[in-house]
Amino acid sequence: MERNIAPVARLAVILGILATFGPFGTDMYLSGFPAMAEDLGTDVSNIQLTLSVYFLGLATGQMLYGPIVDRMGRRKPLIFGLCTFTAASALAVFARDIHSMLALRLFQALGGCAGMVVGRAVVRDLFDLKGSANVMSMLAVVQGLGPIVAPVAGSLLLGIASWRWVFVFLSLFGVACLASVVFGLPESLPKERRIGGDFKKVLADYWLLLKKREFIVPALAGGIASSSLFAYISSSSFVFMTIYGASARQYGLLFAINAIGTILAAQINRMLLRRTTPQKVFAGALLFNMAALVALFLVTGTPRIIIFMIPLWLSIATTPMMLANSMAIAMNASGDKAGSASAIIGLLQFGLASAVSCVVSLLHNGTAYPMVFVMLGCIATSAIVNLAARRNA
Repeated sequence: MERNIAPVARLAVILGILATFGPFGTDMYLSGFPAMAEDLGTDVSNIQLTLSVYFLGLATGQMLYGPIVDRMGRRKPLIFGLCTFTAASALAVFARDIHSMLALRLFQALGGCAGMVVGRAVVRDLFDLKGSANVMSMLAVVQGLGPIVAPVAGSLLLGIASWRWVFVFLSLFGVACLASVVFGLPESLPKERRIGGDFKKVLADYWLLLKKREFIVPALAGGIASSSLFAYISSSSFVFMTIYGASARQYGLLFAINAIGTILAAQINRMLLRRTTPQKVFAGALLFNMAALVALFLVTGTPRIIIFMIPLWLSIATTPMMLANSMAIAMNASGDKAGSASAIIGLLQFGLASAVSCVVSLLHNGTAYPMVFVMLGCIATSAIVNLAARRNA
């Protein structure tokens, strides 16, 4: 289908922003953990649970939204989710203990994940495989701004105000996203294409997708690969601020420098897709990422942060490239179950993220090795899954 570039660009901007509930919900407040712990009368280890709970909510919430958006359309569930995120963010401003904060973080995630599910489903509604991979790359450009803006904005905000202002910002961000959807995102799933059925039909849809090799292999390989990014996110404040002595502002800058690579990689991805297939780009990005992480493992422990940053930057940069192509491949195989397929991808991505962040925490030994080891393990496992599937095809 021929499309004018302006609507496609607008679509990419809106859907890309909706996909930034992950980085904005996690990266903005990382350097404020000590202040939060003191204010809420707990320790930093319990504050870290607010990150794990958020990942868990993003994972499980997408399984709820998946069948709903296949049955009710894309807009109404998305608007409900954005309202939930905005309300939970506003209430978090007034949290007085760790228990209420954990609950509100869960509701934040359950609301914010609607944008992730709907974004992938809308792309599947409107584009074929190569078109989807290209649009996913455009989304990656917008999404790439999230990990750049979020930590920088968070560190600047925390430098002049309480950590509670982060949640004021998030509530305003939710309002802005809600307005962009109401006025700028039309319904992409007409009523005649919506799926009917009861709870048994929902489970049957999930089961059919889980059995479908063309879907589950790229979804699993992409989910495992992307979890390396969350190993980095969960450990970055310790590595940069404790090991290398960075201030909160310097931490935000270092985080942003790593995120810039994702934008450059998205442009490279689009150029590669003009010459080859998403499957080949995904496989090549996996090998490149693994080589970067092997180099990172070899230099871990160096006192010079620039030496540590170079291979880390290369790994972080290519992770969204792997995710964009694996998602496009999997969603292209989803047929008329794009919402449910998107939910499974989200569950894999953020379920693994929650597990990986816990593993990094358990392996904590006062060095950067647990982070690097887990990142390398994720990419190696993804490569094994992808290679095994190709050999057995």
